[in-house]
Amino acid sequence: MHGLRRRRRDLLVLTSLTTAVLAASTASTAAAKPRPADPLQRQVEAIRDTGAVGVHAEVTSPDARDRAYAGTAAMNTRRPMPRDGRFRIGSATKTFTATVVLQLVGEGRMSLEDTVEQWLPGVVRGNGNDGSRITVRQLLQHTSGLPDVEPEIPALNSADGYRAERFRTYTPEELVGLAMRQKSSSPGAGWSYSNTNYILAAMIIHKVTGRSWAREVKNRIIRPLGLRDTSTPGVFPSILGPHAQSYAAFGTGTGTGTGTGTGTGIGIDVTKLNPSMAVGSGSIISTAHDLNQFYAALLGGRLLAPAQLDEMTTTMPAMPELGMRYGLGLAEIPLPCGGSYFGHRGKLLGYVTWGGATRDGTRTAVVYVTSDGGQDTQQAMITLVGQELCRTRASTRP
Repeated sequence: MHGLRRRRRDLLVLTSLTTAVLAASTASTAAAKPRPADPLQRQVEAIRDTGAVGVHAEVTSPDARDRAYAGTAAMNTRRPMPRDGRFRIGSATKTFTATVVLQLVGEGRMSLEDTVEQWLPGVVRGNGNDGSRITVRQLLQHTSGLPDVEPEIPALNSADGYRAERFRTYTPEELVGLAMRQKSSSPGAGWSYSNTNYILAAMIIHKVTGRSWAREVKNRIIRPLGLRDTSTPGVFPSILGPHAQSYAAFGTGTGTGTGTGTGTGIGIDVTKLNPSMAVGSGSIISTAHDLNQFYAALLGGRLLAPAQLDEMTTTMPAMPELGMRYGLGLAEIPLPCGGSYFGHRGKLLGYVTWGGATRDGTRTAVVYVTSDGGQDTQQAMITLVGQELCRTRASTRP
């Protein structure tokens, strides 16, 4: 019996020594050959190398959450990008607005075939604009033919305009009035992106419910999903909580839209902004993590009934240069591994985001940058989201 115990003890000692030797050998090998960065980290660094100041990406699946950061939280500093930093999500706001409208449709309180004139009499008139010829569906689908209000907003179009009017408050009625200075195209004639569509959608939400767009988004989406870092800031110009600074060069592509502008450099700090000019169309503040939760819930059927989710995800050709199609507040974007995913681009003065989810909502990916970046920034962001939604992950990173 004692001999058996000795043999066991000798075996334990031998095993411990062997483990120690192997650990030392492994550590030595690791020191000699550093483990390469994981694919998400490499892609985030590639986006930074296109000219972005800061980059953050998060990818989620049922059993994993992976995050990566590159660049800095502010120019000419070593401050790292904040963990779960908040940022202006720009036109990704449109998916929230469309979700509220479709919830109201599902409740029988309005129809997608209702006209703008029916809910907002006299608001859309002049220069060929006629609300009686435009349906709610066409607003959400960007087939209304209405002109975009963005060119009429100085703070979004030049550094001087930004400095002069970054704290200006707009009413939705004032914004639509500015857009009506321009001529319209024929409703239903084709896809043409316009922020005016979603300002009107926000006004219709207010008319149908008797409560503001911001209140309805909060009560119907933000609170039920527990999106603790997501807000509708109204006229408040600052971003509360952890966030990186944003920079705009006021070159091609600056603004809230989903166009293919390439940016022209880093530009000036534009973090402070009264976002009232983007009510319904681009004013929400959120995080990559909260956006992932939103996309997962939306595509997973937790926010809309099947009939309304089908309406949202029924798409038409929109941006052929990117292979994109567009539904109701949601874009359909091709995946490099075949098939497609649903999501939205967002941009509002220096914060640019791409994100979305697989058709069943089980995998999501969001990436944002804090400047216009360079010519290849947008494509690098699209590549990251597509590749990550195609990837299978089995582990969770902190």
